Amino acid sequence: MIDTSRQDNGLEHSIGFHMGVTYRKLSGLLQHRLKAYDITPDQWSVLYQVERVGGLIQKDIAERAGKDRPTTTRILDQLEAKGFITKKAGEQDRRSFLVFATKAGSDLIRRTVPVERKVIKDVKACMSEEEYHQLMGSLHRIGAHVNQLQDRE
Repeated sequence: MIDTSRQDNGLEHSIGFHMGVTYRKLSGLLQHRLKAYDITPDQWSVLYQVERVGGLIQKDIAERAGKDRPTTTRILDQLEAKGFITKKAGEQDRRSFLVFATKAGSDLIRRTVPVERKVIKDVKACMSEEEYHQLMGSLHRIGAHVNQLQDRE
């Protein structure tokens, strides 16, 4: 537990700092567990979205995976080089392309979803189900609020 009673002007008590540290730890854990599958957590999250809903355009994939467009482009290129996705020109707009998981990509997701579920289960072990739901609700609320702040700026 963090001692917030101390008056400290440092940023080590900021929500952004703690969310960043926690994100890096979670990502590192997932990366370690996915290493044998030759895929990073960022690549996995993009491939997961593509596999779930085939035929998405890059903009939609970026939004679903919580990534910016340049990062999504780089990840899609990496996934294509590994043979996990294919890109097809869009019928309405030839400049955009639709992305589909290959059989290898779908198989990889099928084999690695249990890895992601195990990470979630292991993390949830340190809190009650109610605390987990409260945490998820708070994170969604914070994300929506930050989106509103960014839209105003």
